[in-house]
Amino acid sequence: MGRKVFVTFEPIGRRVVSEEGETLLDVARQAGIHINASCGGSGVCGKCRIVVEEGRVDAEKSEKINSADFAGGVRLACSSTIMENVKVRIPLASSMQKGGLNDDAVVRRRALEHQFDIEELRREGIFSPPVEKLALELPRPSGTDNMADAGRIVQGLKNQYDEHGLTMGLTVLRKIGRTLREKDFNVTVTLARPVRTRGRTHVVNIQSGNWVNRKFGLAVDIGTTTVWGQLLDLNTGRVLAHCGDYNGQISYGEDVISRIIYAEKPKGAELMQELVVGTINTIIDRLLAETAVDRDEIDSITIAANTTMTHLFLALEPHSIRRAPYVPVSTFFPPVRATDLGLSLKNHAIVLPYPAISSYVGGDIVAGVMGSGMYRTDKLTLYIDIGTNAEIVIGSREWLVCAACSAGPAFEGGGITFGLRAAEGAITDFSLDPQTFEPMNITIGRKPPVGICGSGLLIIVATLFEHGVIDQRGKFNRTLATPRIRQGRSGFEYVLVWRGESAIDTDIVINEVDIENFIRAKAAIYAGMKTLVEEVGLQITDLEQIILAGAFGSYIDLDSAMTVGLLPEFDAEKILYVGNGSLMGARMSEMSNHIRRHVVEVVQKMTSFELSEVPHFKEQYVASLFLPHTDMDLFPQTAKRRNGAPAGGGN
Repeated sequence: MGRKVFVTFEPIGRRVVSEEGETLLDVARQAGIHINASCGGSGVCGKCRIVVEEGRVDAEKSEKINSADFAGGVRLACSSTIMENVKVRIPLASSMQKGGLNDDAVVRRRALEHQFDIEELRREGIFSPPVEKLALELPRPSGTDNMADAGRIVQGLKNQYDEHGLTMGLTVLRKIGRTLREKDFNVTVTLARPVRTRGRTHVVNIQSGNWVNRKFGLAVDIGTTTVWGQLLDLNTGRVLAHCGDYNGQISYGEDVISRIIYAEKPKGAELMQELVVGTINTIIDRLLAETAVDRDEIDSITIAANTTMTHLFLALEPHSIRRAPYVPVSTFFPPVRATDLGLSLKNHAIVLPYPAISSYVGGDIVAGVMGSGMYRTDKLTLYIDIGTNAEIVIGSREWLVCAACSAGPAFEGGGITFGLRAAEGAITDFSLDPQTFEPMNITIGRKPPVGICGSGLLIIVATLFEHGVIDQRGKFNRTLATPRIRQGRSGFEYVLVWRGESAIDTDIVINEVDIENFIRAKAAIYAGMKTLVEEVGLQITDLEQIILAGAFGSYIDLDSAMTVGLLPEFDAEKILYVGNGSLMGARMSEMSNHIRRHVVEVVQKMTSFELSEVPHFKEQYVASLFLPHTDMDLFPQTAKRRNGAPAGGGN
């Protein structure tokens, strides 16, 4: 054990007791202070920069830090060992801001989202939550009627509601005697319905009096970056409250592979589970605080997540997910008592996890297919959730095929010099004067620029390409008369924001390496779509609608996406945004047991393709490594707009 030292984190003014020999990143993690560490603290990404203002840390100079910055006290938190009391400053670009969670851009896009119609569920007779409450008025025991309390409840359910084949656990048995007699044998029984019609119904709770009008549930989407939750009135179908927070696992890596690697360490899996459960518990507390609902009134919680997040949440070993032949522990998951997972609910509440398809097509995508209604449409549909991994589903009510392709973190700010997740000050929109090539940057919250978020990156690249500032390879046109194109440390670059105009005391640029990373990401997605369509004997032109899901899908600019070749040129009227399809599907299943049965059917009929095993995919990927594509006949509108752009490019 090292001697005790103090670490003060600015600008928040937080003083933390630590030990000599710990790294600044570990101290920050333990204190719940976020410092970007997209590589999980391995020293690769170089984004966990801090400035040592007082005291001393032991840190060798990283290649990610230039000599001038190093002399000014800039260090990487992941490799800085504390030697004494220190004061460090977390730069704006290294910290997490929560402006992106509830940005007004989401509100503007929401009007375009498809919301599943609760009244439609009612009309079809399938508005039937998986947990149901039934009121019973039971006869009191007597000398001629000395049936056991549990048998009395079972008999009452049979006589009054024609319920058969019931089971009852020890938790319920322990409270039956007292509860029956509190209101003179007038009680409310909570039943958990099985997914399959041949399954048995479980008695999961008993309350004295009549509580049938107080029936609530939770829908939760566990994302790799953020976790979202909704509190639902299961009698009316109303969403009573909605909130989200960053996934507590994020400081151990922004991608699923980093977290799997950490989970393989001693106690790593336990920590991953505790962190995500802690995040969900925080969300539950906030949802309950916004409403008049008590904790013991929550009867069920439906969880949708990708396969890795589901495994980490359920404390299942995830290591085989990242190793060939990429096999998860399971793709179907049983109902679990919430308390067994550490959730801050009562012991009668049950967790209903969404099933997955494969290691990289998870329950979040299945939920999106359900929530968007894709599984029951006659239209040939492409559903895509764009993120670090892009999950793609193609089909209709008759058939469904799916695949996942690794796009990398570019759309979430990773691998981009000034990239960051959507937060205040992130450039989210961009335009260019075609004569002077001077930019107009729009930031989230209209704050001074601090970097570029994924939606901004897309628009910037598309605009630079359309105006001839970069060519099809993403190389800058060095013949243009503008000081904004210059030689930088990573090749040629375009200055988006001069130092005096930014909030981070440096020029904000986009360089050829950034654009190359972007092109690789968009190429993987387009190649995945095209390959999957052609593997089932169709062409992209055969598609009748496209459904965009996920956070990036909610912000995406369609013209820009088609200009760069991220999406095919398509009638914008036939492109549907569903926002958080995972949460939407979780909400639907929380409200309808019939839909939960459909989920099982959908999973069983969905065929998964491993793109790395399809020879044609590599060819498609290479062909897509240009803006928008090597075959400009696929993008005639972009080709037409580019005809007037300046000629020239990189050498």
